[in-house]
Amino acid sequence: MIKIGTALFEACEELEREKGIPKEVLVTSLCDAMVTAYKKNMRIKEADNIEAILDEQSGEIGVFKTKLVVDSVEDEEEQISLAEAKEIVEDVEVGDEVKIEVTPEQFGRIAAQAAKQVITQRIREAEKNLVMQEFLDKKGTLTTGIIQRVENRNVIVNIGKCDAIMPYKEQIPGEYYKPGNRIRVFVLNVKETTRLPQVIVSHAHAEIVKELFELEVPEIEDGIVEIKSISREAGYRTKIAVWSNDPEVDCVGACIGPRGSRIQTIVSELKNEKIDIVRYSEDPVEYIVNALSPSRVVSVDILADDEYAHEAMVVVPDDQLSLAIGRDGQNVRLAHKLTGWRIDIKSVSQMEKAEAQRMQNYEEEEPQDDYEDELQQDELQQEIEEEMNQQALDEEDFQQEELADETSEDVEE
Repeated sequence: MIKIGTALFEACEELEREKGIPKEVLVTSLCDAMVTAYKKNMRIKEADNIEAILDEQSGEIGVFKTKLVVDSVEDEEEQISLAEAKEIVEDVEVGDEVKIEVTPEQFGRIAAQAAKQVITQRIREAEKNLVMQEFLDKKGTLTTGIIQRVENRNVIVNIGKCDAIMPYKEQIPGEYYKPGNRIRVFVLNVKETTRLPQVIVSHAHAEIVKELFELEVPEIEDGIVEIKSISREAGYRTKIAVWSNDPEVDCVGACIGPRGSRIQTIVSELKNEKIDIVRYSEDPVEYIVNALSPSRVVSVDILADDEYAHEAMVVVPDDQLSLAIGRDGQNVRLAHKLTGWRIDIKSVSQMEKAEAQRMQNYEEEEPQDDYEDELQQDELQQEIEEEMNQQALDEEDFQQEELADETSEDVEE
């Protein structure tokens, strides 16, 4: 046995407190390292009956080989005679297993080198597994971190045991990320790598808005008010559809809060991003009208509503057209994402003009058809007259031939 003292166990306990790696993992790693060093020292590739045993009370560790007690030894590596076994354990019998210490002399330096490599590797694996498990549990949730630095347009955020990466596409446009500032991010994904797991976070995800509403609005946390849908263009505008399961609770008013206190807190957290709170409805017409707020809507015509397409034509007053569409189409685009309906917006004057054009086209097509009918009738009448004229000419020729024949007969007589 090799005397290692109590310092190792104290180091294991300290490592467990600092990094959360269980003491048992370190002890097992040390034993595995001893077995690896023994096999390397003895030039053994495979040996299933070799193990290392650590005695915490005495602070000693040794390598042992397990052998089967037999009457006649055929394999010295796997078996031991009953007489030899009794020298180790007095009450042993044939068929029992005996552990024999095989720790080599002058094994300390070799074991230390092997132990260092194996333990270092096991500590990294254990730390990686802990971080992986921790952030797999956090995947899809909000967490708070500290901005470390900006590298190649990526923001590095420390969120605990590792640094997370916020790609450029997950950042809010125009936002300045200053190192040292605290930031609330959404854990988007966790990727396993050869070293520590790579955590991808987002500052532009729609779930951030949902989490903020759940934190600020007690009715949502209690399940009285339900968030049905969210559409967001980070840094500019967000639309959120809410529904109340209690008729006595106004879902929109609950989200706004007394004198707008709740919504102001959320807007401040999102750096003054505009938020439209929309009342959800099972009726698609009402839902589309609500989703296009703050613009007024004159009418909604459902063009298609099946499993393949959801399309609607919306008519708004002339002075509301630009508001309904939004800058660069933002309002109607967010309404489409929120409702799942493809929305085509027209103004009242555009619809009247289109209707007038349609009627004009219809009136122009109607006389054309009559004219074509008259032409066809004229052509038919002309064909009939030509045919009758031809028949008259044929009959006249026939009569002249008969008259000629009669005249010739009279002359002959």
